[in-house]
Amino acid sequence: MELIKEIGNTPMIKISKGLYAKAELLNPTGSIKDRPASWILSFGGFDTDKYDTICEATSGNMGVSFAWLAATLGCKCVIVMPSNMSEERKKTLEFYGAELIQVPAGDFDEAIRMRDELCETNGWFNCNQFANHWNIEAHKMTTAMEILDWASENRKNISAIITGTGTGGTLMGCHSRLKPNFPKMSMVAVEPAESAVMSGGEAGVHGIQGIGDGSKFLVNMKCVDYISVISTEDAKARARELAKTHGLFVGISAGANILAAERFIEETKPEGNVVTFLCDRGDRYFSCL
Repeated sequence: MELIKEIGNTPMIKISKGLYAKAELLNPTGSIKDRPASWILSFGGFDTDKYDTICEATSGNMGVSFAWLAATLGCKCVIVMPSNMSEERKKTLEFYGAELIQVPAGDFDEAIRMRDELCETNGWFNCNQFANHWNIEAHKMTTAMEILDWASENRKNISAIITGTGTGGTLMGCHSRLKPNFPKMSMVAVEPAESAVMSGGEAGVHGIQGIGDGSKFLVNMKCVDYISVISTEDAKARARELAKTHGLFVGISAGANILAAERFIEETKPEGNVVTFLCDRGDRYFSCL
């Protein structure tokens, strides 16, 4: 599969003095996950002559990206998802033609187990986003490169990258590419207060869909300088405010990212700029925002 040129090259939006957000909601399916999904299929061993079905365990956005790509490739897609994800996510998967299998709320371990079993039994392509190095490479070679180009063209020094962690692909890819260019840059991981695993807490059910899935997955904690813990309600409130104050109708994890970045700036007073991500669109959350 060839990479799709419409993915990426998203604009950087100024939120406030020293705070910028990469508008990943402008990718084809409306989320940052189009990047790693396309790389996993393009470079991870998928071949339409060998596989007629791709399968993934997901909280939603990566599944939507795979469902879209499967539709363009003319193959089937099976998504395993915890039942507490938004109805909009489920409907979007349905309209792309994917088969949705639901497991108990918040049970990502069961979703991953079921995905592995289905792929082994049926000979399906296992996208394996939670342990796939192409997830990291996608962000290293696209997301982080675009940030580096933006910083170079605009003579911006980057003091911190703030990102919610689901698989950890964005964090690790950005760290790999950007840290050598900005040695003093801080990597800030954002996680839900209700599932603060990186902070030493227990996995739990929360409402910041797409992050805090109960494990560190691809994250090397040696690459994390700060952990920002955001509650579901605070993330929702910040997302709603962004629509009214900035005209940015974004998802809950984007609200968490912006709030974490604002708190980081207030607490550390960085000399350079802080960059974060508007991970997806708000219309995926009408039923829960």
